[in-house]
Amino acid sequence: MARFEGVYVALVTPFTAELEVDYKCLAELCEHLIANGISGLVPTGSLGEYAALSPEERSQVVHTVIDAAAGRVPVVVGSAAPSTRQAVHWVQHAKDAGAAGVMALPPINYNPLPHEVTAHFEALSEVGLPIIAYNNPHDYKVDLTPDILADLSRIENIVAVKEFSGDVRRIHAILEKTELEVMIGVDNLAMEGALFGATGWISGVPNALPKEGVELFRFAQAGNMAEASALYRRLLPLFHYDASPQLVQSIKYMMELAGFPVGPTRPPRLALPQADYDRIREAFEAAVRPSGVSS
Repeated sequence: MARFEGVYVALVTPFTAELEVDYKCLAELCEHLIANGISGLVPTGSLGEYAALSPEERSQVVHTVIDAAAGRVPVVVGSAAPSTRQAVHWVQHAKDAGAAGVMALPPINYNPLPHEVTAHFEALSEVGLPIIAYNNPHDYKVDLTPDILADLSRIENIVAVKEFSGDVRRIHAILEKTELEVMIGVDNLAMEGALFGATGWISGVPNALPKEGVELFRFAQAGNMAEASALYRRLLPLFHYDASPQLVQSIKYMMELAGFPVGPTRPPRLALPQADYDRIREAFEAAVRPSGVSS
């Protein structure tokens, strides 16, 4: 049985109008997502604006989420940092706080050689917490190909991969060459990923629409194509925003439209042009419109 199965939500970090972390809202968001059936919570990832948090804020975000989860669902903590030493610190922090695992990028500020990628993950593994290796070759310099993952899978605590390359064919190769669990990392392959063997989905848009995200993944895993395809087509225009550099602003706006506002983004992320918000609103209204109802 997969260790990290189902829909895990990569949490946004709520901010007040004064751009302070809103820990109360964060705890309420965790409660809301758990009540709507999500399988796990992932704080301090890219969608959580980890790079805009002070170390003290980042620590408190992790503790807030773990306390809110209260053992009901696993918490997998994003551990990205500019150096291996700093990343090891955040893995250790996650372990001490009671996390179920970490989501770990390869080195992010440097184009490393293969042995340096391996050494980075070996250092993280020494902490003794399960690791979901995060492959995001669009935003970072390293592509964790199936062959590289085959090597990394021999490291004791690497148990899964968050696959964000956008190439659904990667799932087949990873499953063929490794025993890693595959978690889809980009929303607009959620259905295809589940159909082709992904056991989990680290999701963005389900911050705003958790019930729909859970239903979609379950339909796809069960091979229930009629229901999965109908729901996926409604959600797909929103899912495309998860693969955009402006995913944080976009998903936070979706949450406002869903009646769960979480405040602004921290600079350098600023508000989007109004035309972008208009397009997101149009896609959101179409996604939540009851079947058979036209505008």
